[in-house]
Amino acid sequence: MSVRWGFVGTGGIAEKVGAALAAAEGGTRFAVASRSAARAAGFAAANGFERSFGSVAELVADDDVDAVYVATPHPQHLAAARAALGAGKPVLVEKPLTATLAGARELVQLARDSGTFCMEAYWTRFLPGTEALLELLRRGGIGEVRTVHADLGFRAPADAARFWDPALGGGAILDLGPYPVRLAHLLLGPPTSVQAVGSLSATGVDAQAGLLLGHAHGAVSALSVSISSQTAGRAWVEGTEGWVEVGSPIFEVPELVLHRGGTAERLPFEAGRGHSHMLEHVHECLAAGRTESPLVPLSSTLEVMAVLDTALDALGAVRAVEVGA
Repeated sequence: MSVRWGFVGTGGIAEKVGAALAAAEGGTRFAVASRSAARAAGFAAANGFERSFGSVAELVADDDVDAVYVATPHPQHLAAARAALGAGKPVLVEKPLTATLAGARELVQLARDSGTFCMEAYWTRFLPGTEALLELLRRGGIGEVRTVHADLGFRAPADAARFWDPALGGGAILDLGPYPVRLAHLLLGPPTSVQAVGSLSATGVDAQAGLLLGHAHGAVSALSVSISSQTAGRAWVEGTEGWVEVGSPIFEVPELVLHRGGTAERLPFEAGRGHSHMLEHVHECLAAGRTESPLVPLSSTLEVMAVLDTALDALGAVRAVEVGA
């Protein structure tokens, strides 16, 4: 049976994931909701959705909607996902899961108490390049992994409110931070310590930040994000016998280059299909009756959110107030 998806939000990411859903197996574009009924109707017509609604409540009340994807600004994730879970609908939530650790804990508890599937949309985890990287490390391609370096940044337009407005969850850490922090977590596990430095914008959100994380057995990760400068957008993972470079941009994992014994070797893998891999994984989880993803478990979401929360507090950034919190 094909999963009929209801989307909450009509921005660029909703359009991108909608296109990926059209190319994925096991699901269909079905309904969309926005605070503006006219906007929802226009998005539905332009992107192949059958139904549209002017509120989240209407969408989750539709018995024909099988699962919900939340693609709103970060501070609106909690309320929309809470409504979906309250209606017994499996939910996929854009990263970060919520704008605060407290919100993430509430949502995770609700999902677990209700036995309803919930996952953060960490789509990079499902790409062929990520699988190739994990396989290389599993077979000891660079020895014992000791350090992860990763950066991600660009100069956000001054008039793009979602990057600079605290009410919209602006700032580099919430918007870009999940990618490098997730990579470090995936390769080295949850951190045992978190240090952060950076600078704030005139609106009080973090314009750039550097994070130094300690991990088990003395491993470390050095990560940076920025919405005030263009960065290389790459990562490299160092081991006791070599290192592997993750090409730019790191969230797409377009290339892996293994450096060992004085030589450099590009590692082959199949081209990725964007968000389609993640969507197909969710479809498989739902078909199997799972309430959590084994690859992006809710425990990892909370551990990553704890890092982001700690870094934001350390910088003294103006924090978003979550809708419905």
